[in-house]
Amino acid sequence: MSVLKRIFKSNAGVRAPHYKNTAESETLVMPPPERVIISMQQHIGAPCIPTVKVGDIVEVGQVVGDSDKPVSAPIHSGVSGKVAAITELVLPGGVKTSAVVIQTDGEQRVYQEIKPPAVENYQDFLKAVRSSGLVGLGGAGFPTHIKLNPPNPEAIDTLIINAAECEPYITADYRECIENTGDILDGIQAVMKYLNISKAIIGVERNKPAAISKLSKAAAEVSEPGREVAVKVLPSRYPQGAEKVLIYSCTGRMVPPGKLPSDVGCIVMNVTSVSFLAKYLRTGMPLVDKRLTVDGSAVKEPKNVRVIVGTPVHDVLEFCGGVKSEVRKLIMGGPMMGLAMMDDQLPVLKQNNAILAFAEEDVLPGGQSACIRCGRCVRACPMNLLPPSIEAALKIKDTEKMAKLGVMNCMECGCCSFSCPASRKLVQSMRLAKGELRKAQAAKKA
Repeated sequence: MSVLKRIFKSNAGVRAPHYKNTAESETLVMPPPERVIISMQQHIGAPCIPTVKVGDIVEVGQVVGDSDKPVSAPIHSGVSGKVAAITELVLPGGVKTSAVVIQTDGEQRVYQEIKPPAVENYQDFLKAVRSSGLVGLGGAGFPTHIKLNPPNPEAIDTLIINAAECEPYITADYRECIENTGDILDGIQAVMKYLNISKAIIGVERNKPAAISKLSKAAAEVSEPGREVAVKVLPSRYPQGAEKVLIYSCTGRMVPPGKLPSDVGCIVMNVTSVSFLAKYLRTGMPLVDKRLTVDGSAVKEPKNVRVIVGTPVHDVLEFCGGVKSEVRKLIMGGPMMGLAMMDDQLPVLKQNNAILAFAEEDVLPGGQSACIRCGRCVRACPMNLLPPSIEAALKIKDTEKMAKLGVMNCMECGCCSFSCPASRKLVQSMRLAKGELRKAQAAKKA
């Protein structure tokens, strides 16, 4: 049986409820807000430094932040207007960064240097990807030009497109599959061409039949010998969209601990990321806006919304009719891997794919009880870790044991916490343990 027709199954993960309430909600475009707050940290890696100053007039698509560090990506304005302030911002997760505040003028003048990039070869392609400001739009935020420049490009034979969207509530990628199918295939073909990749697999969970149908038809039209593009229907099981899980489900290849997808001949891209890339190559407009799923029991009018990066979350909620009850929990991202927000004035970031607002009755009480050694968290872990043992090592700060138990392989998917009958905050413990281990390793190098 062809590898494109096989499903490599794993019993790990959890069957989280889907709650895809906005699946059939066509994307609406939100008008520019009165002001945007553009964070200089919108990707994994080095933060950007503002390239503008207070009083400067900026236009749509203009660079407002950049860095000379290798793992970084430029940041652009999605509005025309005047720089009102350079301020400090505390992002969800506690990261402090600078931010450019722009008072919009409502004119949305496009920066005069915006034009389609000239791409003749692989190096031109990488330069264009960096100039676009593209980072992983599925939530991770890894700079795409780094991902597309692996140390062993000759070993890459498979491009995997992540259209699984396994998190509950979020339907932003699904709408991309429905609304911009052609761009997705154009982006896939561009990556395959410039990286000389012979096979692309679009992984979609089986609970998205309309997306499967549209993508399969489009893939069949562009697939050819030496450039095969196919859709693989995946089980609807969280975290099917996690990079290493997706690679195994699509190819049967296992990424060893500490290794990268490129080490097993794969590159994984989010479906919206590859679609944006096609648009950028065609228009030259960098990454300045983002589709979000806005949902949750406190939201009056759940919908999919295209918003300008830097728009305050409060403004996005108001565009969705506001809230119908007091918001007990506000999440940037999905309920499994998203981060809680303390302030609805925080801005939308490039890698955001959802804003979820929940009322009191939908938020579990914060208490936890003692571990009963049931093993559910161990069975659920996609990385075959031992969360209770890592948690115990964290309590006594035994970083050597944390390392031996492989805590750095944790992808913080939340399966352990979701499956725990004692409501233990295991994913938070994993995150803290990774932080302790990083500090210990840094101290050894000092």
